[in-house]
Parts: sequence; C-alpha cells; structure tokens
Amino acid sequence: MFSGKKEGKNREPAVAGKFYPAEKERLAQEVNTYFREAAPLQAALGNPQALISPHAGYVFSGKVAASAFNQIPEGFRPNRVFVLASSHQMHFGGASVYCAGDYETPLGILPVDRQVGQILATSGNLFSDRTDVHQFEHSLEVQLPFLQKKLGGDFKLVPIILGVQRAEECRQIAEALRPWFVPENLFVVSSDFSHYPSYDEAVKTDRTTTEAILSNTPENLLKTLEKNRQAKVPGLVTSLCGWTSVLTLLYLTEGKKYRFRWVGYQNSGDQPLYGEHNRVVGYSAIAVFPPEEETFTLLAEEKQQLLQIAEEAVKETVVSGRRKEFVGDRFTGSLAEKAGAFVSIYVDGKLRGCIGSFAGDFSLAEVVNRAAASAVNDRRFEPLSEEELERFSVEISVLTPLKQIDSPADIELGRHGIYIRKGYLSGTFLPQVAEKYGWTLEEFLGRCSRDKAGLGWNGWKSAELYTYEAIIFSSAKPNAS
Repeated sequence: MFSGKKEGKNREPAVAGKFYPAEKERLAQEVNTYFREAAPLQAALGNPQALISPHAGYVFSGKVAASAFNQIPEGFRPNRVFVLASSHQMHFGGASVYCAGDYETPLGILPVDRQVGQILATSGNLFSDRTDVHQFEHSLEVQLPFLQKKLGGDFKLVPIILGVQRAEECRQIAEALRPWFVPENLFVVSSDFSHYPSYDEAVKTDRTTTEAILSNTPENLLKTLEKNRQAKVPGLVTSLCGWTSVLTLLYLTEGKKYRFRWVGYQNSGDQPLYGEHNRVVGYSAIAVFPPEEETFTLLAEEKQQLLQIAEEAVKETVVSGRRKEFVGDRFTGSLAEKAGAFVSIYVDGKLRGCIGSFAGDFSLAEVVNRAAASAVNDRRFEPLSEEELERFSVEISVLTPLKQIDSPADIELGRHGIYIRKGYLSGTFLPQVAEKYGWTLEEFLGRCSRDKAGLGWNGWKSAELYTYEAIIFSSAKPNAS
C-alpha cells in the first residue's frame, strides 16, 4: 500500500498538556491517582488478552481508563502490546502501523516493534506505514502513559491507526493480526462511547452498546449501532467513535469463548467541576480474557475412526490417484472440532510420508483425511505403490493449540513439538521427533530452524517460538517391525 512521508524519527507527544499533563512527575502522580480510584483487578480471570479503554482527556475518562488497565495483574509482561485506534484527524483507507521510530510520552520512550510493523505494512492486507496519520492522533497516544505505569518499558509496542470505514475491511485487518492475537501479547482498543446526548440518554445508550460488545458477536454490534442511530436520540452523533477498532477486536474473538467483562463506566457529566449533564460523552472499560483452557481428549472409538479415515484415504489415493470423496458432516464429538493433525505413513516400519497442518477451517476428521492423502505423495519419499498397501500403517498426531514461549527452557523434549516462525518462514517438528533421533534440545531447535524453516542453524534465536503437544496413536501392530 501507499507509504506516506516517513520522518525516520520518534513520534513525539502531540497532546501532552492538553489531554494529560506534559510534566513527567505530574503525569505520573495523576496516573497513579487514577489507578488508586479504579475498579479493582478481577484476579480470578488471569491475564487479559485485550482491553477496551477510553481516550478522552484524563480529567474526564482517566478513572475509567485506569479501570481497564488495572485488569493487568502484577507480573504479567506481554511480549508485545498492539494498540488499535480509529483515526479522528485524517481520512484515509486501510490502517497505518508506525515503523519510522519509537513512540514517546513525557514518561519516556516506548520501543516500537518495527519488524512486526514492516511485516504488516508489506502484507498487502490494507496496511501501510504512513507516519502522517499518527502525527496528531490523540486516541492512541493517551493510552500509553497508563501502559508505561502498569508495565514499565519491558514490552514492544505495535501502534496502529485505523482509517477503514467498512466492516469487511475490519475483518481483513483482523485476519492479518490473528497470528499475534495470542495470550502472550496484549491488545488495547481505544474508543469512547456515546457523543453528546444528555446524561440519562448516554447511560442508556452506552449500556446497550456495551452489552452488544460483551456478546462477542460482530453482527450484534453492527445492528446495535444502527439501532442507536435510527433511534434519533437528541444530540447523539455516534454511540461508539472507535467502532472500527472494536469491531476488529470482535472479529478476532468471534466464535470462541473469550470472557468479556465490563469493569468500569462513567461519562463526562460525572466530572464534578467541568461536567455538564445536557451534552456528555460516555466512557466504558472492558477487559477480554482468553477462553478457559479445555483439555482436548479423544475416546478410544474416536481414535479408531480417525485411523480408519486415514487408512481409507491412503488406499483410495494410491489406487485411484485422487483423494477420497469425504463427507464430514457425519462425524460428531471431537472429530467435528477444528484441530490440527499430522499423519505419518510407514511401510515395514520405515517412514514413507508425513504431512499435516495446524488448526484451521476444517474439522479434525477432514484434516486427517487430507493429510493422509497428501502424505502418500510426500515429495521427500518414493510414492506408495499398490503392492505396499499390504504392509503399511499410519500414525496420527492430533495437536493441541500453539503456545508462544519466551525461552527454549520451556521446551520439554518428548512432550512438546516446536513451531518456529520468522516473517513468512516457518517450520515444525512433532514431539516424537526429538526422542526418535535422540536429539538434544540444541539439535531439536537447530535442525527445525535450518531444515524446516530455512532460517539457518541459529535462526531460531531471533524467531518466534511456539510449543504444542500431541495425542499420538497408530494402526501398527504391537512389536511390529
């Protein structure tokens, strides 16, 4: 996409002294005061994955913003913080991620993750690296002092201004951000709520809008915003000024059991000195927590069904040369869930193919069917012949969701598979590979980095590391060679 003027320097504060104090000590004191007055931490829910926070002047919305950031427990240090803020100052298409330098506030410098920014800016998914749209935008900047006081400087910032005005474009932006929407990162979504109705009308409208967000349903939010508009509430200009940023978040969480919690509300009329009740702006704080962990299990009969699916797919592909026609809607339970899997084919106990994928849009049954058919013609091996169908067996590895890790020390050989990613390059080894070949942790990482991801032996040191586990079962007879 179009790249605007790039200054090659840090983005300096634009609204210090207007939306919040420009002096470092005064700003720190004020933010600390808001944290003391804020809604308490909902400790039982763990680390938040996303926060929705207002962006007005601190005198009006500071307590509500602090209530959002107060949901970050002590000790949680996200790898990256993505801040999504809808543009108020410029009209432009797509979204802009700042890559020219770091972000500054009176509290200091926040290092920007320029590598992630450049990946997004060159992805073709509506992103650019324009700097001009960041220059005067307040909605992103005002979030940063709260992050600095809560997290210190031990994270990398990914600052994104959204100029999109269509729901479908928000969906596309969400898809581009999905690889980074993991529990190890934090997403901060900047938005105020109702603009300029009376105090009582704001309370009613903001409650309706908040409930729509808490439903975790993009279509429900869009319908609610339209219903609010059609209600023609006197003075109401918008019921959610950052609707594109909030909608992008809902597309990221759609269809999964993320736990949304409403943690604070005020409007500008609650400010005792400057607030008026006939024309207010609403502020709501929402925290989003990851789904509760569910243990993925397979019943013995489900394992047998998957083995049968894999064996039939192998035979059909070898005999006919094409993938077996698959009817997925006849499966229920875990076989109907979206999960990743790898299928390995052995002939006389020797590996002849191994293909698979992580969780995507297909059911587990369909993933196994596709992987088994593809493994027949794994280009690293000779294709299976019909004569060998009398002597083959399949091994299936059903994968748990990926978990990003900070250190190789988190890898347990024999238990964890690894997935290494840097930019567009990636590679994986299943958990059983290290044990099978007797590799050390260094060999496990080095071989995956070099042979699978194409990053060189030490490339994993500057890449993202993920682990996963696998439920492994086979059709091979016990003690078979």
